Amino acid sequence: MRQRFRIFAVAATISAFALVLSFVSVSSAGPGVTRIHVIEHAITDVVVDIDPVGDSTGDLLTFHNELFDADNVAVVGTDQGDCIRIEVGVSWECRWINFLEDGSITVEGPFLDAGPSTLAVTGGTGAYRDAAGTMRLVSNADGTEIDFIFKLVG
Repeated sequence: MRQRFRIFAVAATISAFALVLSFVSVSSAGPGVTRIHVIEHAITDVVVDIDPVGDSTGDLLTFHNELFDADNVAVVGTDQGDCIRIEVGVSWECRWINFLEDGSITVEGPFLDAGPSTLAVTGGTGAYRDAAGTMRLVSNADGTEIDFIFKLVG
């Protein structure tokens, strides 16, 4: 779930948060490192607008989206989570769980409005119960699909 979120205000409203995870591949990325690539389709994102009206510090984004494979065809899982707006036009602080067939992976960190982000893998269940590492998040131009590239150790 590499480029996961692209959220920012457009014409005085906050655009939908785009989480697009597509389970593209699982491969070795070096000794003891597993790489997983998924794509999320951000269709359920809801922003709770906290005063002042419009994109402002403290706004809350919630989501629960499907995750797709690397070919962006088959659903391979789901996610759910939330983000809090930290700095308007710059960043959100996010945390969410990615549910895959063989377990879940939890991530936490910044979603940057402009450019890719790197989040920490904070844990997991099932096949990922000992997981640690990073997830690179890269959003498409309109924030509707987001690549997540996990590099897991453990």
